[in-house]
Amino acid sequence: MGLLLEWSIVKTLLLQLGVIAHFLITLWLVVRVIQQQRHQSVAIAWIAVLFALPVVGIIGYMLFGEINIGHQYRKRSLMAQKLLRDFANAQQIDFNEISKNLDTEAWQLSNIALLKTGLGVYDHHTLTLMTDADHIFASLLADIRAANTMILLEFYIVSPQGRVIELLEALMEASQRGVSVHLLADSVGSHAFFRSQWVQKLRDADVFVHESLPVGLFKTIVKRIDIRNHRKLAIFDNCYGYTGSFNLIDPDFFKQNEHVGKWIDVMIRVESHDTVNSVKAMSLVTTTDISAETNANFSGLKKIVNRFTKSLYIGTPKLHHRKLQRVANSREVLKKANTGVAQPPLLNILPLQSDQQAYPSVSQVSLQLIPSAPELTGHVIYETLVCAIFAAKKQVVITTPYFVPDDALLLAITTAAKRGVKVILNVPKKVDSLLVRFASQAYFEPLLSAGVQIYLFNAGLLHAKILCVDDDYCLFGTVNMDMRSFYLNMEVSMAIYNRTMTQQMLTCQHEYLQQSEPLQRDGWQQRSFGAKFLDNAIRLFSPLL
Repeated sequence: MGLLLEWSIVKTLLLQLGVIAHFLITLWLVVRVIQQQRHQSVAIAWIAVLFALPVVGIIGYMLFGEINIGHQYRKRSLMAQKLLRDFANAQQIDFNEISKNLDTEAWQLSNIALLKTGLGVYDHHTLTLMTDADHIFASLLADIRAANTMILLEFYIVSPQGRVIELLEALMEASQRGVSVHLLADSVGSHAFFRSQWVQKLRDADVFVHESLPVGLFKTIVKRIDIRNHRKLAIFDNCYGYTGSFNLIDPDFFKQNEHVGKWIDVMIRVESHDTVNSVKAMSLVTTTDISAETNANFSGLKKIVNRFTKSLYIGTPKLHHRKLQRVANSREVLKKANTGVAQPPLLNILPLQSDQQAYPSVSQVSLQLIPSAPELTGHVIYETLVCAIFAAKKQVVITTPYFVPDDALLLAITTAAKRGVKVILNVPKKVDSLLVRFASQAYFEPLLSAGVQIYLFNAGLLHAKILCVDDDYCLFGTVNMDMRSFYLNMEVSMAIYNRTMTQQMLTCQHEYLQQSEPLQRDGWQQRSFGAKFLDNAIRLFSPLL
């Protein structure tokens, strides 16, 4: 009896000590939140989680609360970023001369990224917009088979199914004929790929396969594991590059059990034969990402960068001619890409022909590549995007799969609509994340009240990420309109300073709108109390999604 009594006292004492310890740890973490979190809504959300979810909140903050990509990775990345910034200086680029044809607002927008990344506006690019998976696969395969010296691929998701298998086999064939082939894939996004036999098959064929931001039990302790490499880049021989929303997935196979339909993606093929161009900037971004993964990768980075910053072609003019001829022959399958597309007039949404899937190439385009990464470049894409919306004079058209804005972005969008700018937001009717869907819906009512036109795409999961401002500026790339993309993920966007290319983007966006249903303010306000409460409750945690 005495022993039981003593044990009861000990248990009570341990429980009291546990409660005190939990309170002190929570209080300490609240202090850290206030000190570390520069974003007010994120700080408030974490404080709410810490008090609302005892123990779970503490564990959650320890794992995901602060941006920490790991000491060694950060060190290698900073050194690699320095090389990236030195790229412009080494080439003695006069960005003022290149940017002289930009208007004041565009020049100011370009400066945001130039200060953070060292990459300014390059001119003389030829761009081809691709909105169909068959077209994207055909184009990538043609460039893989035409490559002579180097192939660099960097993707969030590699899913070895369907036509992706043909692409992986083409990479092995390219490596066997002497092309240097590197594939960098995100550890979480491409989890199934790294567990498959394809990694070893590729390595056996001398393809260099790199795992970006690998996860594991020990790594979970020393760094934040939900910071992901969300970039999508493909570069061939330093003169052909791709970026956009398209992962290495076949939409006929990918996530068919999610019941959201096929993923709808877009890519842009960039071509330039100038000594300095945005394709080389893509090469440097991917190369620095690869080099940051391991010390062994980083040791050869300077040699690679020096090679990248030299002349675009190595060899005699005869070899240069043979290379161009080979590329031309390999791309016969893409002749249809030169068919014309009617351009919609500014501010109008015109019905388009359903068979118009190919867009003509546009030459003499000025581009700026904008890479962003936590702890490295800051929130450069987010800052550029918000400033672009504030600068809009006539229209803003946004296409995004995930829309969970913060206060500043919401203010930019709503005030644009209130001052007479036509603002259109196009999002999928169904997405593969219920939490994001509910959080996104909570913002619809203030947007509709401000005069923003919202369209729900119902022909699949619209995965494209496009922002068009007026008729001569476009941001295109991998960034979703949510805090994860803006603050946590490694992303990349292209700022396009060209009226013809922006009009093509508007045509693409308007085609999506033809497959969408407008959201009516009156009908949306008549939803049930429970539906509104659920959306608004989840909205409280939107800064953490």
